[in-house]
Amino acid sequence: MATVETRGLTKRFVEGSAAAVDGIDLASGDGEFLVLLGPSGCGKTTLLRMIGGLEAPTAGDVLIGGRLVTHLPPRARKIAMVFQSYALYPHLNVANNIAFPLKAQGVPKNEQRRKVDWAASLLGIEMLLDRKPRQLSGGQRQRVALARALVRDPTVFLLDEPLSNLDAQRRASARDELQRFQRDIGTTTIYVTHDQIEAMGMGDRIAVIEQGRVRQLGTPREIYDEPADTFVATFVGSPPMNLVPRNGDLLGFRPEYLLPVAEVGDPNAVTFPFVVHREEYLGSERLLYGDIGETKAVARFPVTSPIAVEFGRVQEFAVARRQLKVFDPETGLRRGVPV
Repeated sequence: MATVETRGLTKRFVEGSAAAVDGIDLASGDGEFLVLLGPSGCGKTTLLRMIGGLEAPTAGDVLIGGRLVTHLPPRARKIAMVFQSYALYPHLNVANNIAFPLKAQGVPKNEQRRKVDWAASLLGIEMLLDRKPRQLSGGQRQRVALARALVRDPTVFLLDEPLSNLDAQRRASARDELQRFQRDIGTTTIYVTHDQIEAMGMGDRIAVIEQGRVRQLGTPREIYDEPADTFVATFVGSPPMNLVPRNGDLLGFRPEYLLPVAEVGDPNAVTFPFVVHREEYLGSERLLYGDIGETKAVARFPVTSPIAVEFGRVQEFAVARRQLKVFDPETGLRRGVPV
């Protein structure tokens, strides 16, 4: 196992242009599952590629296991990378796909077979070794790509949206399998995704990236409950955090905390005139969409909640004071003072 650290890592594809990655300082823990989360084009894949040695940084350094590797080629970094496309060789069967990096390193054939069998057993694909990639499902191809990475005995796994080609049901099961796999082997893993569900469900910590910069680094609970700015507040969470202007500030609160006044149970709760326009029934929960003044807002209740709603009429809703976050409307940053 090893830690991964970036120091002032910067990438500009054109001199004088805006940085795709802008001076990022980041450090993983040993054996940690660290997720890089952000929208398309935010720089997360470029950051991953610089860590892996596939992209040369404009400035800054990369350290793996405390060793400076900024200018080393990928093969010298003891890392393994799994891409979105899986990049399997279509003319080779599964066993030979997994063994390919070992052959390239000149590993003896008996050792190749031992490692292939071990990785296939760990990932439950022993029965697939004679098949070609075209005969596999998306989830099976993902396991083959992981097995091929695993036989290299990497100190770090770098995963670039490896589940994005799977349908919703298979992604849910693949998330569970991948997380259990990472826990079993204990290898430091850096995982890129734009899917907040993946990030929240899999990461030990999440680095939320926007426009080449880390906006917040923390556990899933910290990212969700204590967002550092309005970008994190609205990017993480579905529906996102409500942001309502009041007295020169932006008051932020999650939809599950917006309740009828009688349901809040806090004598110091902050009230809001909420006009509900429509309701969504999602099986386990109800979403109420409406307005607070001129601002769109959403409330969320479990489907078992007895709360009755009148559409098109102003109703007094409230949020417990402890659940309110205060943001600067100009900078978007959280204010460090009580509401």
